[in-house]
Amino acid sequence: MSTLRDWLALVRFSHSVFALPFALCGAWLAAGGPPGWRVAVLVVLCAVAARTAAMGFNRLVDRASDAANPRTRGREIPSGKLGPGAVRALVVFASLAFVALAFALNPLAGWLSAPVLLVLLGYSYVKRVSSSAHLVLGLALSLAPLGAWVAVRGTLEPDVTPVLWLALGVLTWVAGFDLIYACQDAAFDRASGLHSIPARFGLARALQLSGALHVVTVAALAAVGVTAELGLAWWVALGVAALLLVWQHRIVAPHDLSRVDLAFFTLNGWVGVGLFAGLALDRALAGGGA
Repeated sequence: MSTLRDWLALVRFSHSVFALPFALCGAWLAAGGPPGWRVAVLVVLCAVAARTAAMGFNRLVDRASDAANPRTRGREIPSGKLGPGAVRALVVFASLAFVALAFALNPLAGWLSAPVLLVLLGYSYVKRVSSSAHLVLGLALSLAPLGAWVAVRGTLEPDVTPVLWLALGVLTWVAGFDLIYACQDAAFDRASGLHSIPARFGLARALQLSGALHVVTVAALAAVGVTAELGLAWWVALGVAALLLVWQHRIVAPHDLSRVDLAFFTLNGWVGVGLFAGLALDRALAGGGA
């Protein structure tokens, strides 16, 4: 019998630290501080529903390759802990919940929810046709702060510039650390006809590109601070985030992928949480909010 732990593992609930802090950053930027409690709760629920739909769908689409890959054959569907039918029902429920919650925020958020879902679900097929899957994953997560901005404002106004920079920072950050993670499966992807940058260009070039993307990440997040006129708390948080990014690149090498989990999950998890904490503290000190 499946357990709650199996369902949480299926959708990688712990990985919410990647998207959720940046959704909250988008909401705080839009409101100039904490938004109203109703909007904040709906933004969190939208983020959880969207991630659940995307991860469940990804596990459905990838179940055959997961079963063939020694690293992933223990995942919930290949191992038989969860059946495809049950996961399919979860994806449908989470998708409908996401759309309904988006409409509960405002009409624009509701109408944009369908194309957002297309990006989130469509990512799962990109690896079969293109090595750009890492960038598409980054695009999917970059929609979190943009969606939160729309959730708060209900419109796209000229002062959207800070959250556009934030979205670029999220896109390059996610694509960069996904390149590191994908290095583990380069040989399998190559043998299976799946597309990834490590499989196509090798581990060394993939890690170099990851580093370049994270340079863009830091620059984009600095642009957030400038365009939103953020204070010291943001810049301290950004400095810590930059150090964490440097650290993850120092502990991973083409000949040594033993610490990928530390680089991928632990350090990047602190990047998102730390940046949101810095932004929230900055806005609190400035006295802003809805």
